[in-house]
This record gives sequence, structure tokens and C-alpha cells, in this order.
Amino acid sequence: MSFINDKKPYICRIRTTIMIKRHIEDILSAKFFLGKTILLLGARQVGKTTLLRQIAESLKKEIIWMNGDNPEDRLLLSQINGLRAKEIFPKGSVVFIDEAQRIENSGLSLKIIHDNCEGIQMVVTGSSSFELTDKLKESMTGRKWSYKLYPISFSEILQHTNYLETLRTVESRLLYGSYPEVLNNPGNERGVLLELMSDYLYKDVFSLKDVRKPDAIEALLKALAFQIGSQVSYRELSQLAKIDKETIERYINLLEEAFIIFRLGSFSRNLRNELKFSKKIYFVDVGIRNALINQFSPLDLRNDTGGLWENYLISERRKKIEYEGLYRSTYFWRTNRQQEIDYIEEYDGKLHAYEFKWGQNSKLKIPKTFTKSYPDAEVNLVNRDNYFDFLK
Repeated sequence: MSFINDKKPYICRIRTTIMIKRHIEDILSAKFFLGKTILLLGARQVGKTTLLRQIAESLKKEIIWMNGDNPEDRLLLSQINGLRAKEIFPKGSVVFIDEAQRIENSGLSLKIIHDNCEGIQMVVTGSSSFELTDKLKESMTGRKWSYKLYPISFSEILQHTNYLETLRTVESRLLYGSYPEVLNNPGNERGVLLELMSDYLYKDVFSLKDVRKPDAIEALLKALAFQIGSQVSYRELSQLAKIDKETIERYINLLEEAFIIFRLGSFSRNLRNELKFSKKIYFVDVGIRNALINQFSPLDLRNDTGGLWENYLISERRKKIEYEGLYRSTYFWRTNRQQEIDYIEEYDGKLHAYEFKWGQNSKLKIPKTFTKSYPDAEVNLVNRDNYFDFLK
């Protein structure tokens, strides 16, 4: 715990010397040796390899590690045949293949290993769902289970520390995000984030299919960073990044598949004044967003605190829905008169609406147009006093 001078916020830092247990560890472990390949997707440095090493330590099996970033492994796997696969991967072994999107013809290679190596468990990771799932779409149909891993979630931090510590670190998470390396390096969060962007995120995005203008990608990301919490216009983004609207849409698709951003669509029951095709775009990790614009000022000195809070809560809620296997459709709601609801979930035939407020004394104000149109919707205010209930 460290106290900062009067001009900076008090931030209680997480000092962890043990691994934070990930929620999907037990889910993945339960799937071993059930006849299917396990596919684990997520951005680089979210902890995929660390998680798999944790699982591997508990297995009394022969463990084989291969990495698509390694040229020798990449060549071997791209040229594999059934006979060679049986020699390399003996029955009963656990085969971990990291960054499989880097392997040429990875779908065919993994199919050959899966179909010819009796009794093995193959676990494949990738940091680009666009490239990897596209390659595996046909060849691994019916042969795999797919899961996603995100930066450390709110509930994982809560489980690792305690209620008070989690409460005290909320400002730190809004400034620096929740990548494992960030949490494990208190005092050097900025340096870690900048390294993550330059060495991993940008490198992966720039290597994706059809990215011909890396500078435009960077300009697009910065433009999106300044618009969190706001409805985005592809036309405006096109002008800011100096590329056409079609390229903007394609790059946004790639950034989403690379686990950097995600989109939230607008809710509409076709009422005349509702916006039907609008989008909001958020960052998977708010620390990456702040690093993009080099903005780490204390929350009480910023003009984007409301947008940061909204991004953080929706991103964390998204992790909860993914990890717990909840079936929910998610939206925001807005009219052409700028009336808005921050976030809506639809499940079990009912609407659950949420307004997010950073100020603890803020009151819930719901547009009459919404309550009149959807009288059965459940409406909630989420602020710093009750956000635990929304996320845990």
C-alpha cells in the first residue's frame, strides 16, 4: 500500500507474489482427455501460457510445448503428416501449441494431429481470433471447444485479495487496467503498458490480414480512445484517420478480433425515434486506452472519468457473462433527441437497464420515453457504492 502526495490520488497497489487464479482454470481442466482439442483465445500477455502452465503442473502426464512464434516449431507443424505426428506426440501426452495463428495451414496441421494421435490432449492458443478461427473453421469443426481469456477480471482480483483492497484499487484499475504484468509491477504501470503496446498489440495488429496502413490503425485507435462512451461515426473516424469508411469498418473488425476493442449495438423495437444501427466502441482494457493517448492524470482532474467508468464496468460485465456462460444480449439505447441508457441486457424475456455514475451522490434519471416504451424494464443505477454487486 503506498500513499501518494496531495497532488496525486491515493492508490492502493496490488503487490502479488503468487499467481492470481483464473476463473476458467477449473473449466479447462475438466475438459482434458474428453476427445476434443481445447482452443484458448485472447490478446498476448493476458496470461494464456501462465494459465496453461498452472494446469500442466497438476497433470501427471508427458507435457509437450510448441510455439508458433518459434521458426523451428512453425516449420515442423506446417509440414506435419500423420506418421510424423504419431512419432512426436505419444499416446497420453498433453500437447500445448502457443500462438497457433502464426502457423501456415494451421487448421490442416491441427486436424492431422487430432485425427492421428490417439489419446492425446491438444491445447491450442491464439492471440488473433480472426486468423486462427478462420483457419480452423472447417478443418476442426466438431473437434474443439473454444474459450476466451481476458485481462484479470474484477472478481479474480476480489478472490485474490479482499473486499477492502479491491475497493481501494478501483482508481488504479481505471488508470492502468488489469493486464497481469501491470498488476505485478506497481510503480511501473506506464512502462509496462507502453511495452505491451509496442511489442505485442501493435505488432500483432500490423501483421493481420490486409493491414496496409499501420499509421492509419494507430490514428484510428487514438480516435476511438477519445470517444469512449460516445456513439461513433464511421464517417468522422474516416476523416480523422484519413482512410475510407470501408477500410475503417474492416480495421475495426480486425481490432475487435485482436481483443483490443469491442462493439456495443443499439437497442430498438423499431420505435420511430430510436436509433437502430448506431454503435459504441469500448476498449477491452482501459489501461491500453489511456496509454494510447498518454493520459494517466488522477480521476478528479480528468474530463473523461464518466466514459472511463462506463468502459470499465461494461468490459468487466462482459468478462463475467463470458466466464459464467450466461446467455444475454447486450445493448445501449438512444433516441434522435439524445436521450440515452448506458447499458441494457436482455434475457429471460425481460430488459435490464443500467445507468453508470462515477459520482456517489448522483441520482438515477431515466428518460420518460424509455419508461413509457418499456414499462416492464428493470432499471438500476450503478455507482461506486454498489458496483461490486454488478460485477462479482
